[in-house]
Amino acid sequence: MKTLIVVAGPTAVGKTAAAIELAKHFNTVVVSADSRQFFREMAIGTAKPNAAELAAVKHYFIDSHSIAEPFSVGDFEKQGLALLDELFKTHHHVVLAGGSGLYIKAICEGFDELPTTDPAIREKLNRELEETGIASLQQKLKLADPDYYNEVDLGNPQRIIRALEVFESSGKPISSYRQATVNKRPFRIIKLALNLPREVLYNRINERVDVMIQQGLLAEVKALLPHRHLNALNTVGYTELFDYFDGKTSLEKAIEMIKQNTRRFAKRQLTWFRKDSSFHWFQASDADVISQMMNMIENQENID
Repeated sequence: MKTLIVVAGPTAVGKTAAAIELAKHFNTVVVSADSRQFFREMAIGTAKPNAAELAAVKHYFIDSHSIAEPFSVGDFEKQGLALLDELFKTHHHVVLAGGSGLYIKAICEGFDELPTTDPAIREKLNRELEETGIASLQQKLKLADPDYYNEVDLGNPQRIIRALEVFESSGKPISSYRQATVNKRPFRIIKLALNLPREVLYNRINERVDVMIQQGLLAEVKALLPHRHLNALNTVGYTELFDYFDGKTSLEKAIEMIKQNTRRFAKRQLTWFRKDSSFHWFQASDADVISQMMNMIENQENID
């Protein structure tokens, strides 16, 4: 049986490096499950693998789409499964690496079909967003679906509106559609997750943001100003700098908000992955963490 090795965890924990080492060991490739690294126009702010890392092993779903193309988690499931079908013809193992829990779940389990919704509800919610801001929608979501509230990117208004739209149309929280029948996949799945002590992780996040600024994040975001209405750009690292370019905040404050919002995002990622008991957890700071992960994979394959 073929094996999909999932490498997950919060942002800045070291998933890319671990995924590359595992891919080298198994003479295979890495499929990205990061919902923003798909987009060619977003390079610095999404912390994509660098040129040396991309050269070390073949990566898929990095720079694969444009921000102008609608690309949903459902699209990723279809395209990702088709890709895995091809990759498993020539590889015994494939590594799926990223921090987007929803996208990992799409590949590993799939989703129930979401109900049809009334377009008038979306229009009403979009008006509310314009008139009262995102905070009131966040509060509505917290009351309607606390599980999803704790997992979703709260800075992404489209995700929040979609969840409220489903709830108001069906009377059921969107999270309930993501807990039903698990679709059996034709490959073995071994889920590995990395973590670090909170202080260490938060320091790494702060340092990474500083490096992004040095690498030219401001110029990248400025070039994307004409496209800011696109859903792909409703993300940490971009929305804060849009506020800076609008004159709503200072550069210093915008950078601090990127750090704070990224730390909050990492906390939500951990909440998501910890709810899945099939993950095996590892300390990214352990000197022999790759050996530990390889041993776990070997043991799991022997059990099966």
